Amino acid sequence: MTNKIQWEAIKWSEDMAPGRFTNELEVAVSPEKIWSLLVDPKAWPSFYPGVEHVQLSLSLGTLFETDLAGQDVLASVEEFEPMTRIAWYRGPKASEHSKAYHAWIITPTSKGCHLWTEETMKGPLWIELAKKAPDVFWLTHEKLLANLAKIVTERVRSPASV
Repeated sequence: MTNKIQWEAIKWSEDMAPGRFTNELEVAVSPEKIWSLLVDPKAWPSFYPGVEHVQLSLSLGTLFETDLAGQDVLASVEEFEPMTRIAWYRGPKASEHSKAYHAWIITPTSKGCHLWTEETMKGPLWIELAKKAPDVFWLTHEKLLANLAKIVTERVRSPASV
């Protein structure tokens, strides 16, 4: 696996989004294997840092709640293209003006797939968190990608666990 990272630093101010960042990873598994984990919220706690629960199946328009890094989050699935792309939007219930859009893009490659995740965030909660730890979001997504790749690779090696 190779890892490419882009980080777009911007000024932390009330009138700008506190961040837009992307993380990428080449994974030696099929897009279907990655997709199966991304659309299975019950699998999220195994790879998604801080996720406590999501109790439903995801599809276009699905409204869902989860505990994410100590925040009660409400989100809706805005994009849903099987084996290719999924994205959700909204944010923490406790900070109605803090919103995020998180997209996943899966592209087949000759050795498996290229996994790209991108998130754009704005609002007071994200700004306060970013002031305390400017790279916290990017680092969280790095861990998320590494965990996802590890879990899906282990599942491919051990078909009994699928």
